[in-house]
Amino acid sequence: MSRSNYIFTSESVSEGHPDKVADRISDTVVDAFLAVEPEARVACETLVTTNRIVLAGEVRAGRPGASKAENKALTKEIVKSLEPKVRAAVKDIGYEQKGFHWEKAKYACFLHEQSAHIAQGVDASDKKDEGAGDQGIMFGYATDETPELMPATLQFSQNILRRLAEVRHSGECPVLEPDAKSQVTIRYEDGRPVEVLKIVVSTQHKKRLDDQICTPKRLQAVIQPFVESVFPEGLVTRKTKWLVNPTGRFEIGGPDGDAGLTGRKIIVDTYGGAAPHGGGAFSGKDPTKVDRSAAYACRYLAKNVVAAGLARKCTIQISYAIGVAQPLSFYVDLHGTGEVDPAKLEQALPQMIGGATPRAIREHLGLNRPIYARTAAYGHFGRKPDNEGGFSWEKTDLVDELRKLV
Repeated sequence: MSRSNYIFTSESVSEGHPDKVADRISDTVVDAFLAVEPEARVACETLVTTNRIVLAGEVRAGRPGASKAENKALTKEIVKSLEPKVRAAVKDIGYEQKGFHWEKAKYACFLHEQSAHIAQGVDASDKKDEGAGDQGIMFGYATDETPELMPATLQFSQNILRRLAEVRHSGECPVLEPDAKSQVTIRYEDGRPVEVLKIVVSTQHKKRLDDQICTPKRLQAVIQPFVESVFPEGLVTRKTKWLVNPTGRFEIGGPDGDAGLTGRKIIVDTYGGAAPHGGGAFSGKDPTKVDRSAAYACRYLAKNVVAAGLARKCTIQISYAIGVAQPLSFYVDLHGTGEVDPAKLEQALPQMIGGATPRAIREHLGLNRPIYARTAAYGHFGRKPDNEGGFSWEKTDLVDELRKLV
């Protein structure tokens, strides 16, 4: 039996964290390809460091009906168009610093054609359906401890940094710079969050605040009202311990302070450690890569199970082999909170998304669209679906169908 009284912590990082800058750039590349060709293949890795941006990986435009030469030419054309898009993404984050500047950073692109041996396993043909882009295991999770059906520790950590980014971009809090991290520790009783024990915020800042040296104490006085505003009333108390820039000064940050790479914040991207993770990153990958699309599908199904009231918590695992369309396994865990037999869900849930093949997932969730740059910061889950098709995996449109199973 799982514990009902415990203390748990999750962390988050801002859009200006070096690894998140890399994720944003990689997903900008994905969007650039999908905007031209929805069936494009992209696996883009990004490195950012002091005034340098480096792209590497495999891409293919792959327009149906076009010749090999035409697709190769289209791929090169898209690759050539990437630099201004990449620089615009860095500018949007807010980097105009001496050590990392959207306009002055050196740019190098080493993207090349996708391996033909990978392509032959993934591409559909007369003899087989589209196969998974790689082997692996993917997880999805949902819990009713927040309205977003996300773990509270992670949701609040994400919300803190999103709020600080809002007041930085608006100019309401001009002392803040883009790089930041947060951490929230919560005490649970009967599986419910009842008290915030500790809040950690480490944020890059300008040297001076109101013509005085920006000390951690002064910075805390400025940001604390913004941070407290993201919590429900009563969770933050006078006993809550605050740690703001516990190392002291945080003026050198971003890729100038620490190199960033795509895919190094996979726990921040998902469930903050409250649920298992298959190990595969999301950013920089087109939706034929099941690391991304199947993880989205698992979250979609788990969220609908909880939203339907069939369980307070739900974890789903799915597995694939490269080049094979049908999942190898599908597992449901309701953590002892279920109102329905998990085995029944294991039979029904895959059929609700066309058998959970890679193609069925992409089509059901509408994933072949340029919707990925917006996912690169503040979590891929717990977000609101938008009018352009982004975060479609957060919809709860299976609730009525699921309730019929009870």
